[in-house]
This record gives sequence, C-alpha cells and structure tokens, in this order.
Amino acid sequence: MRKKISIVGAGKVGSTTALLLTLKKLADVVLVDIVEGFPQGFALDLQEASPIEKFDLKIVGSTNYDETKDSEIVVITAGYPRKPGMSREELLEINAKIVKTVTEKITAHSKDAIIIVVTNPLDAMCWVAKKVSRFPRERVLGMAGALDSSRMRFFIAKELGVSVEDVQAIVLGGHGDAMVPLIRYSTVAGIPVEKLLPKEKIEKIIERTKYAGGEILSLMKHSSAYVSPAAAIAQMIEAILMDKRKILPCSVYLEGEYGVSECYAGVPIKLGSRGMEEIIELELNEEEKKKFYASIEEVKKMISKLGSVV
Repeated sequence: MRKKISIVGAGKVGSTTALLLTLKKLADVVLVDIVEGFPQGFALDLQEASPIEKFDLKIVGSTNYDETKDSEIVVITAGYPRKPGMSREELLEINAKIVKTVTEKITAHSKDAIIIVVTNPLDAMCWVAKKVSRFPRERVLGMAGALDSSRMRFFIAKELGVSVEDVQAIVLGGHGDAMVPLIRYSTVAGIPVEKLLPKEKIEKIIERTKYAGGEILSLMKHSSAYVSPAAAIAQMIEAILMDKRKILPCSVYLEGEYGVSECYAGVPIKLGSRGMEEIIELELNEEEKKKFYASIEEVKKMISKLGSVV
C-alpha cells in the first residue's frame, strides 16, 4: 500500500507541494481546504496530468478531514497570508487559532502522523501544534531552516558562479528576521565560504538570506514565496518516507539542546522515518551564541502571547 500525505491548505504553497510530491512519485496526496471546489478542482487537474508525467497516484481534494485518515505525514500550510509591510508577529493570534483547529482535526484522524508546520509565524505555530496534538517532539516539525538554508546556498552559488549542488549552508534560530545564517559552517565543495568571499560580500549574503521572504513579497506584491517553500517541504517529506536520515535544519522543540528548553527553533537534525531522530549540536562561538539566543527570545515572546489561544 502506498503512503498517504495530507496537505491542509490548498493555496499556492499547498498546491505546489502537492504538485512536487506527485512529480517525485512519493505518495498519494490528499489536499484539504475550506474553499469548496478548489481542492477538488486542483486534484482533478493534477490527475489529468498523470498520463503525461507517468504517475499512478491517488490525488484527492476535499473539504472533509475524513479523507486524511491514517496519513503518514500531514503538512499544515493553512493560515492567513502575510501581506506587504506585515510582520510575522502580526499573524500570530489569527493563525494560532487556525493551526489549533487544524491540529485538532488532524489528530482525530491520524494519531501516528508526523506533522510538518509551514504556517507563519512558524516556530510559534509549531508550538501550538505540539501543545494541541500532544505528539512527541519527534513528530511535530517546522519547515524553516531547510528553506532558509536553500536560499543562502543559492545566494552563495550565484555570487561565486558555481553549482548550487556544491554549496552547503546552515541557518539556525527562529524563522524570521532574527534568524542566524552560520557562514562559519557554510562550504563550497568542502572549502569554507570565508576562504572564497570577502567579508563585505558575505555580510550582504547573510542580510539577503534573513530578508529573502520579504524581498519576494515586495516584488510579487500580492503573493509571498511558494515554490521554494514547497520544494523545502517536499525535501523533508522525501527524507522521511525514504528514511534517508538526512541532515537538515528544521524547527524542533528543544529540551536542553543548545542551552534552550521549551521552545521551538531551527537547528540541524537527522530526519528519517520516525521524524526527528537526532539533534545535531554545533559548537557556536560567542557572537553566534548571542545572535542565536536573541532569536530564541523573539520566539519565546510570541509563544508567551499564546496562552489565551491554546
């Protein structure tokens, strides 16, 4: 029997994720949305492409969570979209209510699922999903660092004129403006980026990585990024379904790692069939620690405001 992936939220991120999963032939897909007709129509559109793209997968669109029963992975993209000039924090309360409701419905139908949260502000929404689901931390993850690191890898590759495949990068902390791109752990074919680029160009790459989402939003005006987030989600799902034990930065619940407890933050993890299988603790210097803890404080401030919602 094929695995089932459910995606809650059939907007641009959710529908593009469904597209990538089918093109990769990874699993059957259920796309759930509150807008009657849209998920059904997109699912039909996708299925009609199957003879051309050669995938024999079941694609279902629905407004009913019954279709998500016994999903291996559930992706939460549902939420109020970020508008130009709007901070992630402004999304906090309204999206917390949405994620709470979605999580309650998910857990009623798929008690053993791994949840991947995409809704912003991401780290705080992960906390909501974990608290409501009562799932172990290994099974409630956030898609953040995988996307942020991909963006940083692209910026480095573009600056150096090299293949993106040769570039590795790590971004820690919350998925927001206080994220911490770790240039010291970024390499090109094993060569430290610091050996290849001058400091001023590295600083520009770090700043562009931190504000990459906002840059796309300012250009597109009425839409935030959706292709790169969908690719990051698909990468995480593939690592889980194929039990790759791939090292990826993801938002996870910390219980003492990096000196942080009871908070979600992006850190490198080993990602496999059981979800988060191990947290990789990197040695940080004093400057990196200062930035990381500042990012953690931003996440904790948001979480502290959610008591009345959850």
